[in-house]
Amino acid sequence: MRIGLRVPPCAPAPDVAAFARAAEQAGLDEVWFPDSQLLWRDVFAVAAAAAAATSRVTVGTAVSNVVTRHPAVVASVARTVAELAPGRFVLGLGVGNSSVRPVGLSPSTGDGLRAGVATVRGLLAGDEVGFGRVTGRLRDPVPVPIHLAASGPRNLRLAGEIADGAILLSGVAPAPLAAATARVQEGAAAAGRDRVSMTVSAFCRVTGDVERDARELKPLCLALARNGGAAGLALAGVHVDVPDRLPDVYPDLTHAEDWPAAVAACDPYVSDRAVVAFAREFCLLGTAAEIAARVAEAERAGADAVYLQHVGSYDLPDELLDRVATEVLPLLGPR
Repeated sequence: MRIGLRVPPCAPAPDVAAFARAAEQAGLDEVWFPDSQLLWRDVFAVAAAAAAATSRVTVGTAVSNVVTRHPAVVASVARTVAELAPGRFVLGLGVGNSSVRPVGLSPSTGDGLRAGVATVRGLLAGDEVGFGRVTGRLRDPVPVPIHLAASGPRNLRLAGEIADGAILLSGVAPAPLAAATARVQEGAAAAGRDRVSMTVSAFCRVTGDVERDARELKPLCLALARNGGAAGLALAGVHVDVPDRLPDVYPDLTHAEDWPAAVAACDPYVSDRAVVAFAREFCLLGTAAEIAARVAEAERAGADAVYLQHVGSYDLPDELLDRVATEVLPLLGPR
């Protein structure tokens, strides 16, 4: 079971690269960088710096997109980063929510994502690829594994069908996780492919007081419910009053610059009881022993890796790294 960490590129690239090196030295297996051009430094530039600063950890994008970045551009820059970290770079792609909406664009449709991945994969394989009336190929191609982020059934099956791996945005609640892994493998089976690698994304905090610390998760809980996750939440006993329109928070609920204000804006829709249930079921909040046990459960459910996130987009996860490295990793056995 591989343990990864989300690292928002919220600081100068040398500082983010130094953090990646610290994560490697602390025993983490993967570092993942999100892509939102107005919020953070360029994800591929940061990934390149992190690749140069490390020698063992997997470096990945979680995730970029084929809307703000043309697929040919994605292929070229992925090839470049992969050359800096042979065998250690993973290209994570998704619909592009936090990249596309702030600049007035729409997330990828299923067909658009399928076509974009096909173009990127073809170019990285050295194939001739069509662009309207012309064709082109990438000089000096390098194979790069492509992982697809997904939450809904269609994109989960798509990930199983076309990607080398799936990044599951369903959290670690047993029933939704089992459903998500099943959809991925259904897609793989339909395409005649072997089992697809799966990484589970989960917010994490080592704490002895879940009731106190769960409150900070309210914007994440409401955003998940509003974006099609209400049924899955209810299945796990998390009941949210979903408004027709999300609270007006800049730039959005999951990346709010004023996090306390975003939490307060969610109070009418997410009760304290509901968010504690969300923390316990979908997230990795609890003591080190509790988190280690939940990670083991996720592994038994079919996950190959967990991708830990802290709450917040504009600070490096120093506390999370320290506590996971010193308290959780030793409970997971030799690495």
